Amino acid sequence: MELFQNAPLWVAVFSIFFAQFIKIPIHYLATRKVDWRLFTSTGGMPSSHSAAVSSLTTAIGFEHGLDSTIFAVSAVFAIIVMFDASGVRFQAGQQAVVINQMRTDFRNFIQTTREWPQKDEQQKIEELKTLLGHKPSEVYAGALTGIFLSVILYAFLL
Repeated sequence: MELFQNAPLWVAVFSIFFAQFIKIPIHYLATRKVDWRLFTSTGGMPSSHSAAVSSLTTAIGFEHGLDSTIFAVSAVFAIIVMFDASGVRFQAGQQAVVINQMRTDFRNFIQTTREWPQKDEQQKIEELKTLLGHKPSEVYAGALTGIFLSVILYAFLL
């Protein structure tokens, strides 16, 4: 099947998994806590979005050349994804922090004015996710991760 022979696709998929997995030891080094949920969460160092699009673009450069139309499309796509990861999605995460604080303040107000029965944390509405996007350094690290993985895989395996 041709799908299994599509090296740029598999390099990008590998980069996603690698970037997601490497978040766990990086988090451990910073906090001394193992958090396996990071493997499936958004945000954090390095950006798997950046790793994916940069490795895909690098692989396409290897396969089709830097002067190809498909490389140009992939490069523009990568820039848009990385801009979104560090800009729009990061700001949405910052807004989620404020909204979560407002929810906490409102909840405290209601609890002090009424005597609501205490609820288990599992029963409360799950807080908005605050790690939606990436800091520019996380996007940069993700891009370098993707390029590095693509170069290594093309040099030694493909």
